[in-house]
Amino acid sequence: MNLQRRQCLSGLGLLAAGWALNPGLALAGVRRDSRPLMGTRVDLVLGEPHADAPLAIDAAWAEMQRLERLMSRYRSESLVSALHRQAGRGAVQAPPELLAVLRRAAALSERTRGDFDISVGAYQGWSFDATQPHRPSAQELQEERRLVNHRDVRIEGDRVRLARPGMRIDLGGVAKLPILQAGMRVLERHGVHHAMINGGGDVLTRGQLHGQDWRVGLRDPRAPGQLLGVLTLRDGCVASSGDYERTFLQDGRRYHHVLDPRTGWPTEGVRGVVLVARDTATVNGIGAAAMVGGPARGLGLMASRPGVDGLLVDAGGAMHTHGRMAQRLQAA
Repeated sequence: MNLQRRQCLSGLGLLAAGWALNPGLALAGVRRDSRPLMGTRVDLVLGEPHADAPLAIDAAWAEMQRLERLMSRYRSESLVSALHRQAGRGAVQAPPELLAVLRRAAALSERTRGDFDISVGAYQGWSFDATQPHRPSAQELQEERRLVNHRDVRIEGDRVRLARPGMRIDLGGVAKLPILQAGMRVLERHGVHHAMINGGGDVLTRGQLHGQDWRVGLRDPRAPGQLLGVLTLRDGCVASSGDYERTFLQDGRRYHHVLDPRTGWPTEGVRGVVLVARDTATVNGIGAAAMVGGPARGLGLMASRPGVDGLLVDAGGAMHTHGRMAQRLQAA
């Protein structure tokens, strides 16, 4: 592992917009559309003029929205919600897209010895809504903890069941990249070969933006105008996780939405993780697992995946890089 350390700012965020980091770049014919999806804002950009751009963009949104309706725990009509209603009672038939995400989650849970665990959805007392934040009591978390065990999410052929009543799953750490990837595949089927999709810090790129590689800036979330550096990317993905997006302060302490499955409390050892790879499958879920497992296990997880470049900011603010990330990161 090529590991380098240097002091950095307090955390990590992602900014993906080729033109925002290169104002002189010509933008004639570039199409951009932004919509709310998966609890965040998703930006879709075509990097060059395309005759069927409106049709391609609408088709990509339709596919991503279809998959969100399958996998969101916040939609009563979703299959995930149906699983919750059947918890401890029976199995639910699942389509291939959901089965693939659940199998990925199961494999990662075993590999990380439970650092990654979608049954963390059982901790229902937290609210990170900025207008109505809520912290559950220690007793509530203790009662819900008994429902957290990734091995109780059972996949039986094309059917899925939650073994115990009251179990809940949260696919937020593993479903977003496959959903964005599905949108990108739709664009490609419509003949779009130059595009970028950014969903809350997870970025997929194909081709270039007006003949130049896409530029993705890494910034300090507490000082959004200050960038740690810029990555250039063509035909690849950037995945990020961090303690800076959904947070609230209570009694002088800051709480964030990445929960430790073993305790139900927000993770503490890692401030942010950024991973770069050619394909989404290589990095999907690793950032969330690293947030839970801590710096050493997180860096070890990066090293176990070939072709991954990574950056991790620990609780003390030190930045650790893996692979070629130090070479990739350019001055803003």
